[in-house]
Amino acid sequence: MCCENWNNKQPFRFVMEDDRPFSFAGLWDEWDKNGEPLYSCTIITTAPNEITQEVHNRMPVILEEDAYDLWMDCKMNDTEYLKSLLIPFPSKKMKSYPVSTIVNSPKNDVAECLSPINSL
Repeated sequence: MCCENWNNKQPFRFVMEDDRPFSFAGLWDEWDKNGEPLYSCTIITTAPNEITQEVHNRMPVILEEDAYDLWMDCKMNDTEYLKSLLIPFPSKKMKSYPVSTIVNSPKNDVAECLSPINSL
């Protein structure tokens, strides 16, 4: 995940402290658009944690690993439980670092997008 610092436009990468993959809370739906299916999706956001607040006033909801299966279960209808997951992820489990501005273009699909820079 990359964001820009509002003041100096420096992009950052946010990762788990142990570098493991993680999942966002999101929603998807299928709509009827003139008889054709239209698929849409969204990532749910919440207030920032201590790490992300330095660069933005919100962050995606990152799910704890033990919530993945329940979040994906289409039969799960305990909305109070699901809403309880929509909180900032603990900052102590994350780290961030500045990356090159090459991430600002989708044409740049290279490993350098993930490499830390030392310009701060």
